[in-house]
Amino acid sequence: MPVWTIQTGAFCALAGRRENFSLQGNAKTIEGGRHPDRDAQFAHINAAAEEHIAAGQPVISVDGKKKELVGNFRNGGREYQPAGEPVATNVYDFKGELGKVTPYGVYDMAANTGWVSVGSDHDTGAFAVESIRRWWDKVGALAYPQADRLLITADGGGSNGYRPRLWKRELAELATQTGLSITVCHFPPGTSKWNKIEHRLFAQISMNWRGQPLTSHEVIVDLIAGTTTRTGLTVTAGLDDTIYPKGIKITDREMADLETQHLTRHDFHGDWNYTVSPADQP
Repeated sequence: MPVWTIQTGAFCALAGRRENFSLQGNAKTIEGGRHPDRDAQFAHINAAAEEHIAAGQPVISVDGKKKELVGNFRNGGREYQPAGEPVATNVYDFKGELGKVTPYGVYDMAANTGWVSVGSDHDTGAFAVESIRRWWDKVGALAYPQADRLLITADGGGSNGYRPRLWKRELAELATQTGLSITVCHFPPGTSKWNKIEHRLFAQISMNWRGQPLTSHEVIVDLIAGTTTRTGLTVTAGLDDTIYPKGIKITDREMADLETQHLTRHDFHGDWNYTVSPADQP
């Protein structure tokens, strides 16, 4: 029997090292089934992003960060505190009266800036598009005054996935309101970690608020807005306390009208790649 299975304490650790073992955490490396068009879709996304940026048109990466419990609860990570004086938090992480929030992010690839809407209700397609609308109204329109197109890269699932009809209907309304022709390119299933917002924005937010209890909506907004990096990332954040009902159904008739009036699917994987045009455009 191998020695490390029967020894304990320091001797066990020593024996493990002798057998080329070490203490290790989990590693997120298993993506599941690899789609045969995965690499081709990556190339399609990169080409679209390069073309838009070269033309001075905005390119954003979007996604919803994991839900966060609001209150005096333990938050993972460590921060410097006076010796022997850790921040005291509740022993039990029960859902309190403040509930949870969903930070929905918009990352501008060319400008290296982020916008985050901190939603206090459900993460739906309407909430996702409203977050993009707020980014455009408060940041995007000022940064790109000559823009007539917008490229969005998004995951394949969730509220901004390629299947939800509500996401597409809300995008059509946004296109009509802004006059932008909105192209969406989705990452293939199981490849969300490649979406740039994950490591360029969300990872930085998590590092910025590590070890700090998220005691209120205001604290969460302030911590997100205080996120910066050595490469120049700046972030704007705001609270969205709008109610977003779940279960809104888009009928087949509504979807057919949407396809006819607004939606143009690309030749390559029209399920993942499509353009939503304003109502006054073909």
